[in-house]
Amino acid sequence: MARTRDALKILKSVTGDNDSVKAGIAQARINFEVAQMIYDARTKAGLTQGELAALIGSKQPVIARLEDADYEGHSLTILQRIAAALEQRLEVHFVPQQSIAAKRRQASPVAARRRLQPT
Repeated sequence: MARTRDALKILKSVTGDNDSVKAGIAQARINFEVAQMIYDARTKAGLTQGELAALIGSKQPVIARLEDADYEGHSLTILQRIAAALEQRLEVHFVPQQSIAAKRRQASPVAARRRLQPT
């Protein structure tokens, strides 16, 4: 493989097509996104971790843990309490995963040529 600085390409070259590694990466991404979402909402509201904790009836270390990308214990209840304290609404969405058949079609050279041809 040619040298690259693209993190996704590097990660793929290291992990290959191992499904359990991909699942772990996907879970880590979710944990990071939730932690970042809490941090962003709190700082946008101009609150410290301690102030947010007081608003939800908790302690500062709880907020620090929730804002840690490595934390895996986010609960819907605590996220709802944080949203309410920040006068926001929590939304949770189910998003369909790309099917195996769709992935194969995208990888197909014929399908790629069809996508590139003007209509």
